[in-house]
Amino acid sequence: MPIAQQPHGHLRSFGRIQARPLKPRQAALFDTLLPSIAVPEGAFDPRALAPEAKEVWLEIGFGGGEHMAGQAARNPQALVIGAEPFVNGVGSALRHVEEQGLKNVRLHHGDVRDIVAGLPDASLDRVFIMFPDPWQKARHHKRRLIQDDFLAELARVMKPGARLRFATDWANYADWALEKILACGAFAWPAERADDWRVPPADHLTTRYEEKKLGDCAPVFLDFVRA
Repeated sequence: MPIAQQPHGHLRSFGRIQARPLKPRQAALFDTLLPSIAVPEGAFDPRALAPEAKEVWLEIGFGGGEHMAGQAARNPQALVIGAEPFVNGVGSALRHVEEQGLKNVRLHHGDVRDIVAGLPDASLDRVFIMFPDPWQKARHHKRRLIQDDFLAELARVMKPGARLRFATDWANYADWALEKILACGAFAWPAERADDWRVPPADHLTTRYEEKKLGDCAPVFLDFVRA
């Protein structure tokens, strides 16, 4: 099987899977903590994972988990589901969950499209896509997460009025995402002035990745509403 091709037929929208060996503590959490907070395989109702939750949020590609954990800590009323294929990122997130004693986080170690495919219609209240792999070269744009078919699936699982935040520090990807998401027809973009996408939203949590400034522009924050 080609390395860029996944079993479900989609081109892989992420790069490396592991950069270095896991630290012993993180490796242990894969065996002790992850099984108890892992998202079930196949179709599932997120409300069954946390019946007391008033909202269900999804973070796509949570990186090291700082943003996801921070949002979960600030919003105990929400069940926060995170998906990340990068082994070291999952290990880092597990550490954050354990250290902060978070009870409202569930994780998927793998492609988020597997989760979205298993979700019921109109089951999510909020979605974060924070600094996804930009695949800068034009020939690699087909590997970007933001594609027509994925947006259609995302719209299916988001409630009317649910919020979607897309953030990137690559200018071309910001333009690409804005065009694709608006063309989808399922999302409204209520921005009225430049500060609405240039200034970090009030509830934004800066991550280590963001601080590295690896992109070609200042971070762009695009907040949409499911129509």
